[in-house]
Amino acid sequence: MSLLTSEPGAVPAGEEPPDTGERHRLTAVTGLAALSLDAMASVAYGPEAIVLVLAAAGAHGLGFTLPVTLAIAALLAVLVASYRQVIAAFPDGGGSYAVARRHLGARTGLVAAASLVLDYVLNVAVAVTAGVAALTSAFPELYADRLWICLAVLALITGVNLRGIVESAKAFIVPTAVFVGSVLVLIVVGLFRSAPVSTATAAGHASVLADNASGVGALLLLKAFASGCAALTGVEAIANAVPSFRVPRVRRAQHAEIALGAVLGVMLIGLSVLISRFHLQPVQGVTVLAQLADASLGHGWGFYVIQFATMILLALSANTSFGGLPVLLKLLARDNHLPHVFALKADRQVHRHGVLALALVSAALLVFSGGDTNTLVPLFSIGVFVGFTLAQVGMVRHWWLERGPGWRGKALLNGFGAVLTGVATVVVTAAKFTDGAWLVVVTLPLLVAAFGAVHRAYGRIGERLGLGRIPEPPRRERSMVIVPVSSLSRLTSQALSAAASLGDEVRAVTVCHSDPEDRAQVRALERSWAAWDPGVPLVRLTCERRTLGRPIAAYVREVAAAEPATRVTVLIPETEPERLWQRLLQNQRGAVVAHAVRRETDAVICRLRFRLA
Repeated sequence: MSLLTSEPGAVPAGEEPPDTGERHRLTAVTGLAALSLDAMASVAYGPEAIVLVLAAAGAHGLGFTLPVTLAIAALLAVLVASYRQVIAAFPDGGGSYAVARRHLGARTGLVAAASLVLDYVLNVAVAVTAGVAALTSAFPELYADRLWICLAVLALITGVNLRGIVESAKAFIVPTAVFVGSVLVLIVVGLFRSAPVSTATAAGHASVLADNASGVGALLLLKAFASGCAALTGVEAIANAVPSFRVPRVRRAQHAEIALGAVLGVMLIGLSVLISRFHLQPVQGVTVLAQLADASLGHGWGFYVIQFATMILLALSANTSFGGLPVLLKLLARDNHLPHVFALKADRQVHRHGVLALALVSAALLVFSGGDTNTLVPLFSIGVFVGFTLAQVGMVRHWWLERGPGWRGKALLNGFGAVLTGVATVVVTAAKFTDGAWLVVVTLPLLVAAFGAVHRAYGRIGERLGLGRIPEPPRRERSMVIVPVSSLSRLTSQALSAAASLGDEVRAVTVCHSDPEDRAQVRALERSWAAWDPGVPLVRLTCERRTLGRPIAAYVREVAAAEPATRVTVLIPETEPERLWQRLLQNQRGAVVAHAVRRETDAVICRLRFRLA
């Protein structure tokens, strides 16, 4: 009686609840660790990017570091608020791609997707090379081997992500916590200092302040703003990977997004306050963050904790791409813009093909750049700002169509953000165009064209298959099964038995070449066949050339032409070795025959595996 009155889906007492895969998904905390490494690590180069641009105006220009950072922090707040709404409106993930596709059209959606794909791939390459650059700065003797170290780090991150996004989050949560904690300690301690404790790190290094300092104009401030916006890369990753969170997915993802914005904003503003407080000047060969650690904590163990935490987090920040890109590729595959294999999900909720594809392309970039960060940096951050801008514009249209309570304020906020990120996109592209950004400008439309070509191919396949239409009722046809044989064995007996079960008529075929030895072997087979008498005729196919697949394919065509109402099946018997390495001992005759029949005929191919174990 209790079973009848129980709630739907209730689990009987004493039984384990079914595993829905939720334990392989992210909480707000693990999501922050898995998907925010890119954004968190950006504090290592974001403030420095601002300072290096403002250095062109001398010490007076450096005084604008804090105002520029506050503008970036304001944009960060706008982006976090926007992507919090994106998470709620698009719980299936996709971020900029999902927003642009729904509200700006399929073509614009593909531009957003292509920009995100480029950004994710470049983020992996830049993160790994930057982390290894920090390592080789501490240990110069490793510099010659930096490419192999980069590939080893990439292999490590790939291996962790193949075990599942939760496993990667658990592995990276400690480095993230150490980095964020150490930077916050640096800021708090520095605020109580009236002067730097130590300047040993910068001693002996040449200043990069311009000798003939230019004036602080709007163009310089815009360029500093655009360069500093590199610190905002990774803000969209959580919105792209909402399906990776545990239920309630939207709420957990929103909490992770807000936490990311709060922590990143505090670190950016705090570091900029210290830059102004200590009147820090950029020098060659020493990072701004290293100088700040030296000034706040002194040149002791605290300084080295900051350096090693930065090095590790920079290398591991590639994990953001491994968390976000496979989900984006899944959505593109679902919409028929990428091969459907990217939509497949393995155990532990892993989009394995997306992870491997990202690793392979990133490895190619590392080899291309020789493990040098400076080769890759000019290509970085352009794609993400294109995505930012399209997402903001799409959300403006979203509020216009929804027209719910407070929609005007929300639309105004997103519109303001779109203007800011749009300006940043133009400035960054123009400033870095000759340094290699032209490659992104060229690759972006090519990637969009590739997405369109895949979609058209799937459209043609769907039309030929009649997808979405009710097919004709199935009917039984006369069938003939052709079995290639070369000798008598248990494999031959099994193959003929299977063929007799499949078809109305069975024919065995063997190929005879002109060599005397081969003719003698076929005659011996024919004698053994007659003695065995399996009730199946053996057809000799004579061929002058030393080929196996083509004579069988030609015979299949002849049979199909002579009996057009008969369904022809080619059953290819093959052995399945007990050990994987024993496959090297096989002659691959089955694969040769299958390839020829598939290429030259419309026959059904059936490969019978005979296990030797």
